[in-house]
Amino acid sequence: MQRICTTLAKQGFDVILTGKKSRGSKPLQEQPFRQKRFYCFFEKGFLFYAEYNVRLFFWLLFQKVDIICAIDLDSILPSYFVSVLRKKKRVYDAHELFTEQKEIVTRPSVHKFWLAIEKFTVSKFKYGYTVNQFIADELKRRYNVDYAVIRNLPQLTSFSTEGRQREKPFIIYQGAVNEGRSFETLIPAMQQVLATLKIYGKGNFFKQVQQLIHEYHVEEKVELMGYVMPHELKKITPTAHIAVTLFEQTGLNQYYSLSNRFFDYIMACVPQVCVNYPEYKAVNDKYNIALMIDDTKAEAIAAALNKLLQNVQLHEQLRKNCVIAREDLSWEHEEKKLIKFYNDLHNA
Repeated sequence: MQRICTTLAKQGFDVILTGKKSRGSKPLQEQPFRQKRFYCFFEKGFLFYAEYNVRLFFWLLFQKVDIICAIDLDSILPSYFVSVLRKKKRVYDAHELFTEQKEIVTRPSVHKFWLAIEKFTVSKFKYGYTVNQFIADELKRRYNVDYAVIRNLPQLTSFSTEGRQREKPFIIYQGAVNEGRSFETLIPAMQQVLATLKIYGKGNFFKQVQQLIHEYHVEEKVELMGYVMPHELKKITPTAHIAVTLFEQTGLNQYYSLSNRFFDYIMACVPQVCVNYPEYKAVNDKYNIALMIDDTKAEAIAAALNKLLQNVQLHEQLRKNCVIAREDLSWEHEEKKLIKFYNDLHNA
């Protein structure tokens, strides 16, 4: 969201990014756009979503806006109702196929609830964009909407990729520590891996990961680093030796995902072990920047990680391929589509 908002702000749009303020939230950093966080009494579950949506609705009702953009289904209801009441243009930014996440699709009542919201709203959002072609095609099939594809690519960074690994090699996972990210098999896999794993992030599966670390006695092999500010993480990621992009196949959202971290690792020139799912395979077939695995069992993960640790020639080739790929897979190229989208919408 920071990339999107920064790009639009530089184009002359007056942007306000809204979100939730948690009890442990770090202070907001100064940005070229305005920011607003809502403190909610409830931290999770139905009551949180209800409270957040009510607060967002009344706040939007009195803001001076021309376009309201809903990010995923979390904020789509107040965005829709306010846009109708105030006759404003509305946009749906689908970062994922929300109703197909593992934590939703495996809970029938929760899935039914979010699917009802999706069915009620998405067809009413004529304008929108998403992160890969599968989600665009699926939303077209379900709701007959034609959404653009704007991938979450990182900004092109400048740093030396030579001689940067002086400390003991470590493996990095960055991003949300949520269900469906294969932690149930990644953690036990570390028993067999000849390096340490550092996990940067938190999420709805964080406590379970702590339990898994204790259960498999890998306290010395797995470090939970918690939340790290994006600008700090950009400095840390390039120092990793290997990265991991893992998702379970439960739910279409996982199988057809195209996560930010996948591209962040490429930008940092860090070879990765990645699931051989369609969207990732398409990128890897072109650039060969990852070691792909066909399943996420502990044995398969451990074998792939050890292969990259031990095969110096393979690791170096993947790293060199990342150096080439990062020039193409950068936000500087992708943001042109975003700028055109909002300029066309503003002038419509």
